[in-house]
Amino acid sequence: MERERAVSGGTGRWSRRTVLRQAALLAGGATLATSATQGRSLLRRGEPLPDGPVSATSGNLRQEVGRGVLSITWAGGRSGNRVALTFDDGPRPQWTPMVLDTLDRYAVPATFFLVGERARRHADLVRGRLGRHEVGNHSWAHQDLARLDAPAVHEDLCRAHEAVAEAAGVPPRLFRPPYGHLGGAVLHAAVRLDYRLVLWSLQMVEREYPDDPVGHARRIVADVRPGTILLAHDVGTRRRRVALDGLPLLITGLRDRGYEFVTVSQMLQNDGPAVTAG
Repeated sequence: MERERAVSGGTGRWSRRTVLRQAALLAGGATLATSATQGRSLLRRGEPLPDGPVSATSGNLRQEVGRGVLSITWAGGRSGNRVALTFDDGPRPQWTPMVLDTLDRYAVPATFFLVGERARRHADLVRGRLGRHEVGNHSWAHQDLARLDAPAVHEDLCRAHEAVAEAAGVPPRLFRPPYGHLGGAVLHAAVRLDYRLVLWSLQMVEREYPDDPVGHARRIVADVRPGTILLAHDVGTRRRRVALDGLPLLITGLRDRGYEFVTVSQMLQNDGPAVTAG
């Protein structure tokens, strides 16, 4: 039998097998130590496990979850040539009126995911102008809700809900989280408010077409498929004007391809339970 350790002249000499085994043990011990340290660090920070950002429950408490079912949508069905145009982050005076004017000119319905604080501050921009459109909740101040615990997210959405309902004249039944970030607390708050959670399947790519609204519009028209939920913004930096300046060409280009513009709820009516306001 091979001896794993040989002694020569009083000096220890380790075989290759022994060295590898010792290295593996050291590495495993380091991993366990790191995991334990991270676990202790998590507890030291006082991160709540139930009710925390990653938890979709309220611990041992009775769950207040509305109907108890949450639908998450990225796109509609492909049975018809329909596209839903959505605008996030408004309203703001720089661009929201321009967007509404364009949509009115072409009789296009859209879905606006409004930020509650902005809806309250700029309610005059949308009041009386949303007849063919619908609204959704996009949080109170557009912070990353996936970093907040369950009570904080619920409070944020309730506050935004009231502001959007007051500005639009109808309570929102759709919700889109800022940045599209989902967490357990976000899902829990959304189901408590009986929202339908809406993301998107295509978004504007303004960075790729600086100062080229025609090129940008043609790119989006080419990328749309039946059931597309298209993400745009009616606030932001100057570069986003590329998409809004090309909005008329985008509308006419999609209509030339046989597409019909609908709100998100109209698109989803045949894809699952109907979403109704109120």
